[in-house]
Amino acid sequence: MSVQLGMPLPREGAGPGLPPARPAGTPPGLLDQYGRRATDMRLSLTDKCNLRCTYCMPAEGLEWLAKQAVMSAEEIVRIVRIGVDLLGVRELRLTGGEPLVRADLIDIIAALRSNHPELPISMTTNGVGLDKKAAALKAAGLTRINVSLDSLHEETFTKLTRRPFLDRVVAGVDAAWAAGLGPVKLNAVLMRGINDTESPSLLAWALDRGYELRFIEQMPLDADHGWTRRNMITAAEIRALLSHDFVLSPDPRARDGAPAERFEVRRRVAGSAGPDRQVLGTEVLDAVGPVLGTVGIIASVTEPFCSDCRRTRITAEGKIMSCLFSREEFDLLGLLREGANDQALAERWQDAMWVKPKAHGMDHTGLGAPDFVQPDRSMSAIGG
Repeated sequence: MSVQLGMPLPREGAGPGLPPARPAGTPPGLLDQYGRRATDMRLSLTDKCNLRCTYCMPAEGLEWLAKQAVMSAEEIVRIVRIGVDLLGVRELRLTGGEPLVRADLIDIIAALRSNHPELPISMTTNGVGLDKKAAALKAAGLTRINVSLDSLHEETFTKLTRRPFLDRVVAGVDAAWAAGLGPVKLNAVLMRGINDTESPSLLAWALDRGYELRFIEQMPLDADHGWTRRNMITAAEIRALLSHDFVLSPDPRARDGAPAERFEVRRRVAGSAGPDRQVLGTEVLDAVGPVLGTVGIIASVTEPFCSDCRRTRITAEGKIMSCLFSREEFDLLGLLREGANDQALAERWQDAMWVKPKAHGMDHTGLGAPDFVQPDRSMSAIGG
């Protein structure tokens, strides 16, 4: 049987909570019906977090999963092994919640590294407590790290995260760099009227220290469901904010499925002539000097990259989410705990990915469109 990509599958024949079987003859790996192949695995270690970021969680927090509902270290290791050995996963990102709150984090990373000596293993963290664990994470086999950092001003940081931990996060970033977990990437979400004007100074700070900053458009994944398209800072606005101090030019390296569009960064200075001369208001500005580094912009809302998405997600309780905005998820951990063999688990995973939505949990792009329905889960409960 030939496989026709891009045609939605009928749902008949699937049991409750089960994805429909892929057509016979579907190529191996985590392929979907639009021809995309997932090779980048995002695996959440926990739904718990020690911050309460306004764009993610309510002030009072969420009802955490029971301990027995969360994947054990052994289950995590097995699921990753199936992904890598049977399904073509080539990169692993550990997420949360906050991964650092797991007491067995170092053991998990060491076991993953033992099984997969060449696998790139990264982790996204809020950085609280990272200064005490960075060296051990590196020794266990972590490749690199992403740290969320939305502001360098204590008052603004506390307003956004509802916790006064800025100094601890900065210490964690520096410790990760010192431990060799580079390139250290910083993730910043700009909120209108709160930290948007800080974007140039945050970029300057990152460039001075050799960190790669990535600005992320706020997405409708907040637990309070208060997101609006009108209030978010767009990628175009981010570029305009940065252009007052910097000149951005496209990074010549291929994007290769990465969520961030990268730009080379040069300093912008006042002048009267030069090959890159531009006029800002009444001031003549020139871009001079070498490339200082790069900056990334993840524009999931206004400049979506769904057509080249290569991600598959496993939540902390072992559910497969084919799309960050999907309203369907399929149980992998329950099947594992029932005693299923590796092949059966791989097939469930493949079936779940085959029905991945075209974009934003729908058959078209359109976060903020009238027919978009926000997922019930917040980002912390999904795993970024």
